[in-house]
Amino acid sequence: MQLTVRYFAGARAAAGRSEETAPAGRSLEQLTADLAQRHGAPLAAVLRVASFLVDGVACHDRQAPLPAGATIDVLPPFAGG
Repeated sequence: MQLTVRYFAGARAAAGRSEETAPAGRSLEQLTADLAQRHGAPLAAVLRVASFLVDGVACHDRQAPLPAGATIDVLPPFAGG
């Protein structure tokens, strides 16, 4: 089973794509470490300050296992005005 990772705003620019898949069976902490290694320093910097939604619900526990088939949204801080 896979996870779908969707990138928004600055995360999309840093990853160079809007979406990708990743293997299931890991925590958000493990997933972000893998994504940072795969895409390099620009995405690693975004992931350190990003918020995450798991199937549309805010995820605050980076150690919790992610459900197989989940969609993970990566939301960097947004500037507004």
